[in-house]
Amino acid sequence: MARKYPERRTRRLLIEYPRAVPLALFLLVAAITGLSVYAIETGESERERSELRERAKAIASAVERRGNSSAAYLRAGAALFGSSEDIEPLLFQSFVTQLQLDSDFRGAEGIGWARRLRLGEIEAFEERVSTFVPGDFAVFPRPPADRTHVVPITYLQPDTERSRRALGFDMYSEPVRRKAMDEAERSTRPTATGKIVLIQEGTGSDPGFLIYMPVFQEGRTPRRLKGFIYSPFRAQEFLFSALELEGRGEKGVRLYDGIISPDRLLAEVPPDVTTGVTMTQSVRIAQRDMVLEIESSLDSSLSTLSMITLLFGLLVATLLMVVARLLTHQALEDRAALDWFEEQNSIRNSLTRELNHRVKNTLANVLSIVALTRRRADSLDSFAESLDGRIRALSATHDLLTKSEWGTTPIRDVVQAELAPYARHDDNILDLCGDEVALAPNDALSLGLAIHELATNAAKYGALSAVGGKILLTWSLVGPDKVRLEWIESGGPPVATKEERARGFGTELIEKIVAHELRHPVTLEFRPDGVRCEIFVPVRRPSDFRMRVEKRPG
Repeated sequence: MARKYPERRTRRLLIEYPRAVPLALFLLVAAITGLSVYAIETGESERERSELRERAKAIASAVERRGNSSAAYLRAGAALFGSSEDIEPLLFQSFVTQLQLDSDFRGAEGIGWARRLRLGEIEAFEERVSTFVPGDFAVFPRPPADRTHVVPITYLQPDTERSRRALGFDMYSEPVRRKAMDEAERSTRPTATGKIVLIQEGTGSDPGFLIYMPVFQEGRTPRRLKGFIYSPFRAQEFLFSALELEGRGEKGVRLYDGIISPDRLLAEVPPDVTTGVTMTQSVRIAQRDMVLEIESSLDSSLSTLSMITLLFGLLVATLLMVVARLLTHQALEDRAALDWFEEQNSIRNSLTRELNHRVKNTLANVLSIVALTRRRADSLDSFAESLDGRIRALSATHDLLTKSEWGTTPIRDVVQAELAPYARHDDNILDLCGDEVALAPNDALSLGLAIHELATNAAKYGALSAVGGKILLTWSLVGPDKVRLEWIESGGPPVATKEERARGFGTELIEKIVAHELRHPVTLEFRPDGVRCEIFVPVRRPSDFRMRVEKRPG
């Protein structure tokens, strides 16, 4: 018994909530699937962020290594040139050649020397440099009168057409370069500039930066700044060279000067797929703070595992909903079948009880008819004739009730069935007129007996016994639950009054049995011009007596 309770409870839920239970199962599995997909995507996102963090650190380390390598070469040059009174072209070229710059110096435009000059030294300096530099060497832009000194580019290796564009440019005339040179002089360490455009670019606009290392004259007190050894960098090539040390994968990389801002962007390698998911990492190159931004290439679409989980979950949810719907449908059909069988059993029991009741009533009527007929009969033949007619009246009404399956029977059908033997003769007139009213089975039986007795009496002694006799039978509703019938005979032989004639069985049947069954008094008058009878019949609702209702399972 302990195992049946959950099953019955589940079955009851399926029956009481045929749509809600399948939908609830679908939503439950869908919710579990959604949570699983969310957990998978959260894990993927955390994994990607962790990978971004590690990749940002690795690329930042590679960028710093590139900057430190360049700074190391500049330190070596500063140490060499500090011990020389003057830096001649051959000395500088020899220094660059002996460095044997390898891949660690990739990304730089080369190495240059910029001498510091007072304003009065510019013309002599231009004449001396013009002797070993192709073309006309001149310092530009020309400094204003209030400037104390200039720092023109003197040498730049490798010696290319691109490099020669920069020769003679006074780097101290530009604020960003001037600030970096002042800081390098103060700290005596390699110092990087902010975002600039190299003079070598000409009309170009690709951003870059410079690293300056100050060169002081050794043995002089106070120390005297001779100039700067420096390296120019195109930012895009510098970033590419760093990424050769540490691959970026499919991720995007951006290098900013100081802060992340569009106007501070130095170089960019876009990701394969733009996602907007980024990770930042600070970088310090030659005392200059820069920022690396790494962008994930993992797009916002679901991962393969999430898609498989989602599709599988929705498939399971749909299958469960379909199975639950089938079970619900089956449970409803089973319940409907049980209800139908219970109803049929109830109808069968009710019909059995009703049949017993009606059989008893019919037998009681027959016994009453037999008893009263026997008392009033003068001979066996008259007894048999009277009994036969009355039994036939009951049979005719029973036939009507059987055709209507013991439902309602119209008054007109009952009257016509009882008067049918007399309607075939042309000697008499039958006038039937009334509303469309249907009676309950027992009331139709009682009315049929009354009409039979009235017709029999009229055929023996009244209007139906003479040529030209007429019977007027009318009925009409006198309320929502009662109908009035009036029987009027005319054109027959004179009728003896009730006091003059012996009281017969028909009168007893109408005034006692019929009145009792219909629960209304019956008025029977024997007038000289013809019999008049008034009968009131109840009009009942079908639900008060209908035994069968057409229902089927499903």
